[in-house]
Amino acid sequence: MTEIIKADAAKEFDAFVASHPKGHFMQQSAWAKVKNNWIWRGIICRDSDGNIKGTMAVIIRRLPGGIPFSMLYAPRGPVCDLHDKAVFAALMDGAKQLAKEFGGYVLQVDTDTKVDDTEYEKIAVDYGFKVGERSKNFEGIQPRFVIRLDVDGKTEDEVFASFHSRHRYKVRVAKKNNVEVVIKGAEAAEEFHKIMIETGERDNFSIRPADYFRRMVEAYGDDARIYMAYSDGKAIAGTLALHCGDKVWYLYGASSNEERNKMPNYLLQWEMIRWSVELGCRIYDFRGISGDLDENNPLYGLYRFKKGFCPEITEFIGDFYYVYNPLVYKGMELAQKLRKKLRYVYNSLVYKGMELAQKLRKKLRKGH
Repeated sequence: MTEIIKADAAKEFDAFVASHPKGHFMQQSAWAKVKNNWIWRGIICRDSDGNIKGTMAVIIRRLPGGIPFSMLYAPRGPVCDLHDKAVFAALMDGAKQLAKEFGGYVLQVDTDTKVDDTEYEKIAVDYGFKVGERSKNFEGIQPRFVIRLDVDGKTEDEVFASFHSRHRYKVRVAKKNNVEVVIKGAEAAEEFHKIMIETGERDNFSIRPADYFRRMVEAYGDDARIYMAYSDGKAIAGTLALHCGDKVWYLYGASSNEERNKMPNYLLQWEMIRWSVELGCRIYDFRGISGDLDENNPLYGLYRFKKGFCPEITEFIGDFYYVYNPLVYKGMELAQKLRKKLRYVYNSLVYKGMELAQKLRKKLRKGH
């Protein structure tokens, strides 16, 4: 028995997601408030006694310009026994109903299961899904490679002792420098965002608006926290963490250009990890890294920072696509490829322009 619900009737749905080993914060109805420019629907599969056997949250985005088609996306879904063919099929049949209602041309899923789960892959492919490209960097909507720390049944001392000695030292450096970490809520969104802007400018990445962080914390309530690090009363770093079921995720981090030698980011990570231990979680998730571990990779520094807390890499199985309308799907694929090419050309021109500007500046300096 399958049913489809809206976000305002998802109490039982959310409780099941939180109780399940495959549960994920993006599979809860609160995600509808964060992604408020998408339509949210929840699919429930029940057994003959009315007990929930599986769920899948789907967010739906209409194509721009009044085009009567939509993309369906189940981030880290479905939530069920992934090897139960009948439940999987029932949930996907529910998605087909949504595709009919909203003109869906494709459903994308990127399930919380490892790359070696060949049984799940066979079930998905047999149902009609296509396997997406398994890239090593951040080309997908969700990262394929993450760092996950096992905190199941461990004490704070046991977890801290598992860190690399260099990372333990840096946590202690922050404490010795009197870095203060304060746990805050949505009221800290603007303060956190200011440091995010500074970080984005320094590391050359785009950032979300302050309202996005505010919505996220408000949507998840007590399961969301902004951690702010202060030195002499001045904010020097911050992070945002979310909790669902047996996991805590580190989602966003930012640091000021000043006083980085006080190692606030290491203390912030420790405080978020302590929260996962306090909650009795099974996993603390550092989220994405690149699967390309070449030291020349610009993303290697992110990996080096996270691996000092936990060297274990989890490689997810990646994206699967179910195509409802092949013609529209092919058209969107071509449009995306064109957009990538244009973006590549743009970035190349910007890079060459910066190179020329630097050369010109050097010449001018020599001229003086």
